[in-house]
Amino acid sequence: MSSSVTGHTDAPATPASEPHALPNRPVTAVKVARNMEDLMQAFVVRAAVFMSEQRCPYAEEFDGNDFTATQILGLIGDEPAATIRVRYFAGFAKPERLAVRREFRKTGIAADVIEFAVELCRQKGYAKLYGHAQERLVPFWKRFGFAPMGRPDFVFSDHRYIEIQRDLDPLPDALSITEDPMVLVRPEGQWGEHGILERSAERRATNPTGN
Repeated sequence: MSSSVTGHTDAPATPASEPHALPNRPVTAVKVARNMEDLMQAFVVRAAVFMSEQRCPYAEEFDGNDFTATQILGLIGDEPAATIRVRYFAGFAKPERLAVRREFRKTGIAADVIEFAVELCRQKGYAKLYGHAQERLVPFWKRFGFAPMGRPDFVFSDHRYIEIQRDLDPLPDALSITEDPMVLVRPEGQWGEHGILERSAERRATNPTGN
């Protein structure tokens, strides 16, 4: 959960099928990355912050976990401004790799992508978030309800880290195994909207095998 950010807002971003325009801000949006263009924009933000500013080696920043995570992208106008990713474990979710481009650090978009990630985890039914905060940024994460776990600090990629956690109240209608099966095949974060596979159900089952 390393980061380089400032600024915050009281308006949480919530998962939506399209980029969600945020109030009182110049054309700001937060969304789940859904295609290679979105992923490239998220990765560019991280490269600018971690590789350029913090001199993190490429192989340490792009660490093999990006295709096992949900990538979240924050936009200001057409410009990729911020990103965070979330990985999922049996009893907790782990927001990490928060990055905001230098020129956008006083816009409040850091808080927007964090709250979007939190709401996504609540929709999935998670009651616990866990993260690694750079030691200097623990006060920043406290503003979002995270608290140090009291364990020994540790070091990677030239920074000292503290383990932090936050308890969540899952949404009353959080996803579960009792959902309509078609809900669980909808795109990430779009569980409240009909998806393409539901439209495909309008065709009768022909069970094609290629033979």
